[in-house]
Amino acid sequence: IVLGCYYITKIKEGEKGENKAFGDPKEAILAYENEIITLKSKIRVRLSLTKDSEPELVETCVGRIFFNNILPEEMSYVNKILDKKEISNVISQCIREFGDEVTVKMLDQLKSLGFKYLTVAGISWGMDDLQVPKEKKGLLDKASKEVEEVRQQYKAGFLTDDERYIKTIEVWSKVKEEITKISSKILDEHGPVYSMVESGARGSWPQIVQMMGMRGLMAAPSGKTIELPVRDSFKEGLGVLEYFISTHGARKGLSDTALRTANAGYLTRRLVDVSQDVIIYDDDCHTKEGLEITKEGSEILNQDMSSRIMGRVLSQTVKHPENGKVLLRAGDTIDEVAADIIVKNEVKVVYIRSVLTCRSIRGVCSKCYGWDLGSRLLVKVGEAVGVVAAESIGEPGTQLTMRTFHTGGVAGDGDITQGLPRVEELFEARGIKKPALISEMDGIVDVEEDNGKKIVRVVAKNIEKADLEKDTTDMQVKVKDRTVVEKGDVIAKNKHGREVKAPFAGIVKVLKGKLEMFKEGNYEKKYIMPGNAVLWVKKGDLVAKGQQMSEGSIDLQSLFKTAGRQAVQEYVLKEVQFIYSSQGQDVNDKHVEIIVRQMLSKVKVKDIGDSHFLAGDVIDRAQFIRVVDELKKEGKKPPTAEALLLGITKASLSTESFLSAASFQETARVLIDAAIAGKVDHLRSLKENVIIGKLIPVGSAFRKAK
Repeated sequence: IVLGCYYITKIKEGEKGENKAFGDPKEAILAYENEIITLKSKIRVRLSLTKDSEPELVETCVGRIFFNNILPEEMSYVNKILDKKEISNVISQCIREFGDEVTVKMLDQLKSLGFKYLTVAGISWGMDDLQVPKEKKGLLDKASKEVEEVRQQYKAGFLTDDERYIKTIEVWSKVKEEITKISSKILDEHGPVYSMVESGARGSWPQIVQMMGMRGLMAAPSGKTIELPVRDSFKEGLGVLEYFISTHGARKGLSDTALRTANAGYLTRRLVDVSQDVIIYDDDCHTKEGLEITKEGSEILNQDMSSRIMGRVLSQTVKHPENGKVLLRAGDTIDEVAADIIVKNEVKVVYIRSVLTCRSIRGVCSKCYGWDLGSRLLVKVGEAVGVVAAESIGEPGTQLTMRTFHTGGVAGDGDITQGLPRVEELFEARGIKKPALISEMDGIVDVEEDNGKKIVRVVAKNIEKADLEKDTTDMQVKVKDRTVVEKGDVIAKNKHGREVKAPFAGIVKVLKGKLEMFKEGNYEKKYIMPGNAVLWVKKGDLVAKGQQMSEGSIDLQSLFKTAGRQAVQEYVLKEVQFIYSSQGQDVNDKHVEIIVRQMLSKVKVKDIGDSHFLAGDVIDRAQFIRVVDELKKEGKKPPTAEALLLGITKASLSTESFLSAASFQETARVLIDAAIAGKVDHLRSLKENVIIGKLIPVGSAFRKAK
């Protein structure tokens, strides 16, 4: 369907009857039927671009007229090449403007149109359509010389074996990139290969490059890249050694398909379990907090900022970056028009409502979630958004694991076998054997080398210092030098009764004629790293608390203890999105946010106060807040608790509902614990209602449940 629509809407230069003008679309179709022009000829036709506009001469082709004939009459004229993304946009617009019934009829006609003209096109392709780039030989010879130079440097002792390996891989990766760029340029724009890939109908550029450019570097079963590249393409044919190296990838692809599909399915099951009780409970929780979305951050994830903020509600007013004029107000929903305003005015930062900052006691609110992506309207109360989120993350994972076969273990393609276990590691908040180094405080970096090890020191910045009083001649100083004081303590007083108080807890320095104060705590942190560790910081760099300082993956629990809840939210969101987007899979931020919200939804009771909790109980944050509010109203002592970061399995098992937890894992233990504690299940979520055969509290049954 996509290829058929792409074929008829792509204008081809030099076709029969080019630049002819017609009075209306019917006249142009008649000319096509009489073979005066072709489907793809560039012609000028008098037509109305929108239902209200006057007719004008428009440069188009008969193929585009045929496409527009299947659209609803009131819809504006679509005058562009229609690839997969554009067709998707047209369908979305049709749903938005004309509803489901009209769209269903249009889709049926779209299917017929696509198939009909794909048959007319007769697109097929053979080996002759793939051309080996002429520049390839020169590029390979140049790369071979560079690799030989690297080898000579290693022999002379200028490079370690690791450095030699990294440089060799870099050289071959660069060559593959250059050949990829050349390959797409030498193909005929109207040819079958280019059309199939560019329209998004089938295949991808990495696959085409393997067929006509070079196969490139392969990954061994261990995941390490083999430094001997496969120089030939499938069209040229592989030599014996190259064929042998290639079999690594093929075998890896097949075993991955068998093993990893089960893993992706199991991950989906755990995600559903942890998020099944996230339902839209209110219209608005009235929070002022939000999530920061930046243009720069979106580019790192290979996404444009407008697609990330589409369908979300603004938490702060958006102003023009130069003149401060209000462009959009807090509480506005970002649709295509609003997103366009943000892009045109080059706004770099936008604050949006998010489920991560939602204040709803149970579930989440409609405004913090934003659009229901199916209808592109604000989500309705009673929608089971948790299950949607779990399926939206799990399903591409399953797709990716099965797709490893097509590029067959080609290195550098960011194979999801590296990625899927990483997604699992993040969602389970597992400890990492060799975590990346993170700074435990704000400060300045100092790096030294000692006995083959790297010593990284972070020295606290002078932000911790405060000048309390420049002139103490007329003052009575109440403390001695280097005294530890609490915030608000009186340090000095003059005869008129003016007091100097400590702005924070720390150490007071009594100097000649003036007072200074330092924050109490560590002034220096020392980290010892292996000699081969790759540092991301150098001497003199400023680092913030929780900032990554070396290569590798951050351990979530350490990040949580060091930098808190927000840093973990941002890191997991960024990492998961990077893994999926590098595989060309599009997962909306809000789905990942829901899972992260669930990972941070539990607290551990420390002091029980006058509550019915026991010290050490792991309970829902919502339940804890409810009890604290009730006890405060009654004038009793509320309990205290510490926030927890739990992996999805652990979070599922410590849910309020024992029926839900028992149906997931460790059934006997969960039921025994529930029986001993005399727990009551209020049947608030989906699973427990399914178990006892009641209607699930979503959609039309939600109001009654509430």
